[in-house]
Amino acid sequence: MNVLQWLEVWYSRQCDGDWEHSQVVSITTLDNPGWSVDIFLGGTELEDKGFELLNIDRSDVDWVYGKVSDNIFQGRGGVNNLEEILQIFQQWAMLNED
Repeated sequence: MNVLQWLEVWYSRQCDGDWEHSQVVSITTLDNPGWSVDIFLGGTELEDKGFELLNIDRSDVDWVYGKVSDNIFQGRGGVNNLEEILQIFQQWAMLNED
């Protein structure tokens, strides 16, 4: 299963009639250019789980930043780093879900 398929399964498991009505998963672009991924964790098994700040700076176009703040996973990255951002979330989620 690739990371996008995994995210679809993870998202569907969170849907309980209420959770999915929040701003829960947002994938948008940045103007530098790059990607922004926000995933609301409130009401999931990942709520209040620790996430170590991640800051990888390979070049001006190849970089990844990640943190959890206010129960939102926030991933940012360069124009070719969307899959890597999702993989970071996937790995962290799989380590922290019961």
